[in-house]
Amino acid sequence: MVRILDKNAVQPLSRFNLSRSFMIPRSPKRVSLATIQLRIPANAQPNRVELVATIGVRGITGIAQILFRIFRDGREIFNTKTGIESVGSEQNYAITFQAIDKNVRSGNHIYTVTAENQTANTRADVVGPISFSGLAVQTR
Repeated sequence: MVRILDKNAVQPLSRFNLSRSFMIPRSPKRVSLATIQLRIPANAQPNRVELVATIGVRGITGIAQILFRIFRDGREIFNTKTGIESVGSEQNYAITFQAIDKNVRSGNHIYTVTAENQTANTRADVVGPISFSGLAVQTR
């Protein structure tokens, strides 16, 4: 049996849009892309939080290695990396990934998705869309 505890979603950019693009900074700097808050009530164990993000990225120079991270309350709980090619090859990408956070303690929690470029002398920009959603459920 599964019981929904909370859900939240944001969409800071709803479509591909070059005029609203911004550069993904070089590690160790990173850019925050989207943030949601989820509430886990008391006595809601066991539980899981299912998180899904989609980020539109455009390669500008070289082959950038972009590290996406998800944080709960400032602590990293998930990461994934993808290569973004640029001019002369693929250039526009919609990256989607899912993370599961298990047995989260009761209270309000802030989830944030970030991006950083781990490859020197390359550039990749966020061009949209950006969406981030979370669903907290109690499991039995």
